[in-house]
Amino acid sequence: MGTIFKRKLYDKLLEWKNTQQGKTALLVEGARRVGKSTLVSLFAKQEYESYMLIDFNQAPPKVKNLFENLTNLNDIFLQLQLHYNVVLKPRKSLIVFDEVQNCPKARQAIKYLVADGRYDYIETGSLISIKKNTKDITIPSEEDRVTMFPMDYEEFRWALDDNATVELLRQFYDSQIPLKNAHRKAMFDFRLYMLIGGMPQAVSQYLNTNNLSLVDKTKRSIIRLYLDDFQKIDPSGSVERLFRDIPAQLSGNVARYQPYPVIGNKTEDKKAELLQALADSKTTLFSYRCTDPMVGMSLNRDLSRYKIFMADTGLFVTMCFWDKDYTENIIYQKLLYDKLDANLGYIYENVVAQMLATAGYQLFYYTFPKDDKHNYEVDFLLAHTSKLIPIEVKSSGYKAHASLDAFCKKYSSRIGQPVLIYTKDLQKDDKTLLLPVYMTGLLK
Repeated sequence: MGTIFKRKLYDKLLEWKNTQQGKTALLVEGARRVGKSTLVSLFAKQEYESYMLIDFNQAPPKVKNLFENLTNLNDIFLQLQLHYNVVLKPRKSLIVFDEVQNCPKARQAIKYLVADGRYDYIETGSLISIKKNTKDITIPSEEDRVTMFPMDYEEFRWALDDNATVELLRQFYDSQIPLKNAHRKAMFDFRLYMLIGGMPQAVSQYLNTNNLSLVDKTKRSIIRLYLDDFQKIDPSGSVERLFRDIPAQLSGNVARYQPYPVIGNKTEDKKAELLQALADSKTTLFSYRCTDPMVGMSLNRDLSRYKIFMADTGLFVTMCFWDKDYTENIIYQKLLYDKLDANLGYIYENVVAQMLATAGYQLFYYTFPKDDKHNYEVDFLLAHTSKLIPIEVKSSGYKAHASLDAFCKKYSSRIGQPVLIYTKDLQKDDKTLLLPVYMTGLLK
């Protein structure tokens, strides 16, 4: 088990255990190396009298073959207990199917194992591989799902043994008052999070070494793992190229991701398949253009117009300068000490996308004509009760928000609180809330 960090998803696992009482299994989805196995193992150890973890990356054929024929569950359970040297206790034990995508028959067996009712079941896996390996099996309906994201900013602060900062920020946010002298340190701390990111291995490396060069090497190893996975599911390399081009497309400040220059002239079906594989990997976040901004934005999304962000901004920073050695990667020094060039501001847009997605929001944006040659763009649209929260992101302290103003004028009856996310302290500008980027995750 890797370094154990406090994760908010633990509470959702506990809620599932207490409410479902074995009536469903739980599938924990997420990108590779995001901490799924570590969290589930900790949960199993602390919440059950005994547990069995079957790692299908390492399980021998004799274990995998047990799920080929389910006519005698008693025998299957006895064989598993003998192999893993674990005594299972009815309604007091958990069986974990780790990396379940590597044993499709075990995934299919969930239906019957849940119906048997003796034990609880949690599955972990990368959705991209799960889908690829379940084409010919019946997906169990007796399965709840949760997504595990990289560590959010509060979890990152917890890892640094800081349990106060985000709670105090929440109080400032709720009271709508500025931090004043404390703002500068709050921004420095947040920029450190942007550089390191929320992948547990990268955070652990920082805590152990306080060396950003070694952190960068750790992040590169994670990215190479992702690239290897993309090659396995798509030997043509198209998914890998789509992934690699995310920083370039965001830096171009275009209104949408443009796949044609990356993968060429593919059929619409093939392009959709490649993009779905990228989305299913959970290494990325898709934000779709909303055609009619209203609370039910999922009903009005344009599937042909989207932006793609990386699910972890720490990995995104490394990807931005993938071809440079760490010693040449001036972005670390520039970002940490607030010397970031204006043309690198898309890093802030990526971290805002990450924080909103982690907070449970689906990502949407909106564009509309400014004149014959230019468009207004609202970077993110959030649905809150019966109103919209339009968001504009700036990588500086610049307070202008023309796109927000035009949007609010055009759709005045639909607007709740317009928000400009930027790098200065919290303040109000007429009806617009000017929010420091480190408070993004507190939006509600």
